[in-house]
Amino acid sequence: MSEFTLSQLESIVAARATSDDPKSYTARLSRDGIERAAKKLGEEAVETVIAALGEDRRALTGETADLFYHLLVVLRLKGVSLSDVMEELERRTAQTGLEEKASRGSSERPS
Repeated sequence: MSEFTLSQLESIVAARATSDDPKSYTARLSRDGIERAAKKLGEEAVETVIAALGEDRRALTGETADLFYHLLVVLRLKGVSLSDVMEELERRTAQTGLEEKASRGSSERPS
């Protein structure tokens, strides 16, 4: 099993986002702004769903990697850290799923 973590990927994204390297996709995506990055995240989410419905584990693995990467780019552009997300997940898992969902109130759409 790989020892590579999402925290390491977050650090790589942060470093490359401010790079002057014209070959850096992360730098270009970051310069293009949140609208472009969010659109790419949406595209990767759809591709991940399609791969999940198929039989090809390798395709699902690749699309999930793309999804994680683009999510971290979007989070960085919006000033949300992976640590922020993990704290929220920790808070939510301290109670049952139904209790957590009820605590969000009626302003959130049910999933």
